[in-house]
Amino acid sequence: MEKFVNLKSTAIPLRTENIDTDQIIPARFLKVTDKAGFGNNLFRDWRYDADNNAIPHFVLNSKIFGGSILIAGDNFGCGSSREHAAWALTDYGFKVIVSSYFADIFKGNALNNGLLPVQVSAGFLKSLLDIIEAIPKTNLIVDLEQQTISVENLDLSETFEIDAYKKICLINDFDDIDFLISNKAKIEEFENKRIAESTHF
Repeated sequence: MEKFVNLKSTAIPLRTENIDTDQIIPARFLKVTDKAGFGNNLFRDWRYDADNNAIPHFVLNSKIFGGSILIAGDNFGCGSSREHAAWALTDYGFKVIVSSYFADIFKGNALNNGLLPVQVSAGFLKSLLDIIEAIPKTNLIVDLEQQTISVENLDLSETFEIDAYKKICLINDFDDIDFLISNKAKIEEFENKRIAESTHF
C-alpha cells in the first residue's frame, strides 16, 4: 500500500446502483492468488463483449473520463465477500471509491488494501455525478486527515466517516503488523507495568 493523506484527481462516473462483487470481478477470474493483473478484468463483462472487444459505451472504455476516483451508485460492493474485488479496483488504479452506501465486508476489504471508500449523502453523490458527467476535467479533492471530499473551485464539499484505526493505517501506510510494531514501546511499557503490579502483590 501507499500512504494516503490527500488526493486530487479527476473521476469516473458510474451511476449504476447495487454493483456486486461478481460484477466488479467475475468469479471465473478468481483462480489465482497474486493480486497483480486483476485490474485487467475489472468489470470484465461490462467492459468487453463475448469476443473480447471493448464495449464503447461503457464508461471505463471512454476516452472522456479518467482518474483514480470512481463515483458509483448506491450500495456498492454488495454480494459475496471476495477480497478480489478490492484487488481489481486498486490494480486498475483506483484509490478512492465514492458512493452513498457500501457493503460492510467490501468496505473492510477496501481499507485493508489501501482503497478508501468515501460514503456521502445521496444528494451530494448526485451532484458529483452530474458535475463530472458535464465537465469531465473537474478535479475532486479528498482530504483524509480532515475527512472531507470537495469539488475544486466550487463551494461544494462534505465530510465522511472512517474508522479511526483504519485512518491511522492509511495515513502511515501500516498494515496490522506495522501498527503493532509502531506501538512496540507502549506495549512493552504496559507489559512491564502489569508484571510489576502483579509481583507487588
